Amino acid sequence: MRKFFFSTAIFAVLFTLSSCNPVVIEGENELYLSEVVPNYIDNTVIPIYKSLADETVDLYAALVALKASKTDANVQLAANEWVESRKYWEQSEAFLYGAAADFGIDPHIDTWPLDKTSLDAELNNATHVEAMAGDDGAAWAGEKLGPALLGFHGIEYILFEDGQPKSASAITDNELIYAIAVAGDLRNQCIRLNAAWAGYDNVSEEKQEIIDEFELVITIGNRQNYGANMKNAGKAGSTYKSFTDAAEDIIQGCIDIADEVAKMKIGRPYDGTDINYIESPYSHNSTKDFADNIESIRFAYLGGVTTRNKSLHTFFAEKNSDLDSKILSAIDNAIAKINAIQDFESDPASEASGTAIDAVDALTTLFETARVELRKTVE
Repeated sequence: MRKFFFSTAIFAVLFTLSSCNPVVIEGENELYLSEVVPNYIDNTVIPIYKSLADETVDLYAALVALKASKTDANVQLAANEWVESRKYWEQSEAFLYGAAADFGIDPHIDTWPLDKTSLDAELNNATHVEAMAGDDGAAWAGEKLGPALLGFHGIEYILFEDGQPKSASAITDNELIYAIAVAGDLRNQCIRLNAAWAGYDNVSEEKQEIIDEFELVITIGNRQNYGANMKNAGKAGSTYKSFTDAAEDIIQGCIDIADEVAKMKIGRPYDGTDINYIESPYSHNSTKDFADNIESIRFAYLGGVTTRNKSLHTFFAEKNSDLDSKILSAIDNAIAKINAIQDFESDPASEASGTAIDAVDALTTLFETARVELRKTVE
């Protein structure tokens, strides 16, 4: 395979990010990464956040329909929407930096375990149930309920039991009022993520109306949207000094979620640190959560969910083909080992869980090497 010649001599090229404000990009690698980063944003981050926002809109609607007609078929439809929404959230966790971190959205919608004692108290508080049932129920829930009662896992608890959708008769009216309010808040936060990265003008009119109605903050101060901020690395107004810095954030995001999957999500129940630290205990979706986290890494590395052009993969394939091959194999291996776990919710300390931890740890190490290699190219 042809190699890039990464000489120490630096050349300068003009790369116009906007017709009125050209920026000088210095070095072969920086020029290459100036295409990698926008591809990553347009083909990975924005499509996944759009799908996440779209699915949570549908989840909210499915719960409203379930309350209007409480049937087993409608429970199943709502449960299906929860699973689909959950997939896109987990596939976004390689890029929890940016809006998800700045606005505290990750803990707001994905804290576990659920505080069932507090939830029982809320469901028996007539004043609070009335507030959740009101027109501002989603806003009330987002402001008044703590993270341990919000997001995916509160809704999961209402819809699932022992890995299966509940029967309609097992779900109370108060539980559905709560689930709808929390789903409205979840929808709002996911629309916020979509707009924060794509820009207000680049989301649907329906989403714009929700942003306006709930006064959702999608940028910090007068800063540009998160996608533009990253695409405009090196320009005035961007928080990134270079595309190399932006690419390093992409790699660090992969490291962070791989480390969390191995040490926290699988590791804490596996080693007995916290046997109740099961991510999706009611739906039994935990191993799918873990696998989708690694898929998130795959999408980030390959530069897209389906559409892929220049990416970190193509960058390292040219620079260090051996490292690139190892990363690709490690991603496949980590997903395979996670999928081999049987019933994590009942037996988190299985040998298969330990094997999966080792596989994900190996992936983490490779991305740490990639981060070092990236920096070597500009030193």
